[in-house]
Amino acid sequence: MSEINETQTQAELHINEEPRNDFSDVLIGFSVSFGFFFLIGVIATLIKLFVG
Repeated sequence: MSEINETQTQAELHINEEPRNDFSDVLIGFSVSFGFFFLIGVIATLIKLFVG
């Protein structure tokens, strides 16, 4: 029973099953957000120019 408790408390023994690249995740997130809001801005500007 004590072996189980010892292995649970040793964080360095944990194997990361799915390694992630945090920088690329953040970069992709910001790029998608920027593109989405830019598209909304362009659409709103075109509506404002043609409608009113």
